[in-house]
Amino acid sequence: MAITTEQIKELRDATGVSVMQCKKALEEADGDQEKAKIALQKQSKAVASKKADRNLGAGTVASYVHAGGMVGTLVELACETDFVSKNKEFKQLAYDIAMQVAASAPEFLNRKEVTAEQEAKVKEVFQKELKGKPAEIQEKIMQGKLDSYFDEKVLLDQSFIKDSDRKISDLIESGIQKFGERIEIVRFTRFSVK
Repeated sequence: MAITTEQIKELRDATGVSVMQCKKALEEADGDQEKAKIALQKQSKAVASKKADRNLGAGTVASYVHAGGMVGTLVELACETDFVSKNKEFKQLAYDIAMQVAASAPEFLNRKEVTAEQEAKVKEVFQKELKGKPAEIQEKIMQGKLDSYFDEKVLLDQSFIKDSDRKISDLIESGIQKFGERIEIVRFTRFSVK
């Protein structure tokens, strides 16, 4: 099937990925836009893992203050070069993450930041709910409850507020594919007037 420039443009506008990657994904998907988007998402994970050991030498700090001024956030998003850090789409990504932090109040950046003590306290709470359940499924139930609990507390595991089908980690991987550089959230801070 011949892929038209209109199809490529439509996919590029939707994903922000390079023209050549869009063309290749459309060819593999026989022109189906949705299948091409899925293929590009799979590629973004592979691209991200290849760039994981590169040095971060640039970045941007984005802020977001929610209407009314009661909640504000700062997010540091790092990349490899000034060229990418000055790109308006990169700055928009940082702003979207800052908005996410304001809306969802994450406590951790990634799951590695959760200490054994914190996890033990959460397990203790959920242990009461497991009483009376068969012993062979208690561990699976506990793991499911822990994953669900920490998905809300860990920024990279949260569903993106603008698109609940994507996690924040998916946004970062898409950015890595789009910009061709390693991208990482370095830190974030959330301020709230109580």
